[in-house]
Amino acid sequence: MKEINIEMGYPTAECAMFVLKNELITARRMGVKQVKIVHGYGSKGIGGGVIKSACIKELRGYISTGTIKAYCPGEKFGPFSEEGRQFIAKYPHLKSDRDWAKSNDGVTIVVLR
Repeated sequence: MKEINIEMGYPTAECAMFVLKNELITARRMGVKQVKIVHGYGSKGIGGGVIKSACIKELRGYISTGTIKAYCPGEKFGPFSEEGRQFIAKYPHLKSDRDWAKSNDGVTIVVLR
């Protein structure tokens, strides 16, 4: 799975969304089917980070425009979340990812079109 790190260098949310968009376009052109976005979970270590929130909002838009098929935030990417179980039911091969069932708030798994 390709990893896209949009928190590297602690950019503004606007810059991080620019990187996200370009990296997703590049991944699709390369034929990549799923990516892991590393967005962090807040610089204070307490969650609710600006980049993470902007990323989830952006991904919702990409779902509605058909740019991506699905996404699952890391904290829900596991067997203890209904969203995680439904995601794995559709994409069972992703269960082998190292973040499965780790409740990693700093990543989001994305399935591309």
